[in-house]
Amino acid sequence: MADAASRLRSIAEQVLGAPLPVRLRAWDGSQAGPPDAPALVLRNRRALRRMLFKPGELGLARAWVSGDLEIEGDLYTVLDAMAGLVWERGEDARGLIESVRDPAVRAAVRELLKLAGPPVPPAPPREEARRPRRNLHTRHTDKRAISHHYDVGNDFYELVLGPSMVYSCAYWEAAGKGATLESAQRDKLELVCRKLGLTSGRRLLDVGCGWGSMAIHAAREHGVSVVGVTLSQEQAAYARKRVADEGLTDRVEIRVQDYRDVRDGPFDAISSIGMAEHVGAERYLEYARRLYGLLKPGGRLLNHQIARRPQHDESSYRVDEFIDAYVFPDGELAPIGGTVTQLERAGFEVRDVESIREHYACTLRRWVANLEADWDHAVRLTSPGRARVWLLYMAASALAFERNRIGVNQVLAIRTPESGASGLPLRPRTWHG
Repeated sequence: MADAASRLRSIAEQVLGAPLPVRLRAWDGSQAGPPDAPALVLRNRRALRRMLFKPGELGLARAWVSGDLEIEGDLYTVLDAMAGLVWERGEDARGLIESVRDPAVRAAVRELLKLAGPPVPPAPPREEARRPRRNLHTRHTDKRAISHHYDVGNDFYELVLGPSMVYSCAYWEAAGKGATLESAQRDKLELVCRKLGLTSGRRLLDVGCGWGSMAIHAAREHGVSVVGVTLSQEQAAYARKRVADEGLTDRVEIRVQDYRDVRDGPFDAISSIGMAEHVGAERYLEYARRLYGLLKPGGRLLNHQIARRPQHDESSYRVDEFIDAYVFPDGELAPIGGTVTQLERAGFEVRDVESIREHYACTLRRWVANLEADWDHAVRLTSPGRARVWLLYMAASALAFERNRIGVNQVLAIRTPESGASGLPLRPRTWHG
């Protein structure tokens, strides 16, 4: 059929009930849509088959990761425009279901199926995590999920994260202006240490220690002894080398260990930075109780965690398909209110909650810039599909934080002793320094 782009655009707008805000370019060279707008490029018919056999976010993700679907122009502009049209319709999405019942729309979809070519579903890209969603958050499944995300090569993460090797939200001044990613990450680590009240001689447990940045900073700058635990073999090997290079092996121990298996408490403080998203709703109270039990009376927990917005019906919450299949298998987000409630149920006294949502948007945009600046090298270090996963994930996440679709919070909680003495000053935010 001639001019595939015009037909595709017409059908898409008929089904969505709204004009496409981007240009379409199809495999036959045809184009349709605003000439000055960024373009979605369907490189072949397989891209269309991927979206038809798995309608919605996962089909689009498979087409993108495989390279069958590309974007010409600014990635952020396209994602922002398409998010409002496809991913964030909320209750308006019911209109899409109704539209499919329209005979004219159904006829258009049949034509779309013909346009897509052979009715054979393409195999998912090899970067997709394939596993049944049952028996989640056991020690075995958690280790496998962590390996999928983190064991993709330390060199790749060095390229994206920069010298700090911190894979969580940095702490910026003036919307990220006038600071380097390295200095902003250092400021975040220092903020965590101040909130935890770390001083020489104290003992810190760093849950989900990553490549060792928090453990090293706390030991070097505050004189504490640190146990860092991770489920990633690659992270642990990298962190141990960094610890040795810093001359801190007498104060920092890095373990490949599940936090549920830590038995050598109590600790004066616990940091959990960007780890709790992997715990899952069913296991969260267990997580909170375990950490509570590992603290001394008066000990502090700093829980740094991404949060989603609450839903009217929480039972309807579903894990994001793209994130679950390609980024964080089995990961779950909770509203900040739910997190605070679970910490309190475990026995903690929650003393401070700080939202740093905009800070994560600044951080993600820096990571995206690092990846794009050295794209060919990134592809060589992993695979074209894996690099495309990270580009899409980080750019889309930056927009989600900017638009207040998700947030990130630091929660300071204390195992307050029976005396009621929290150990905090009356004006606790002196830690900002």
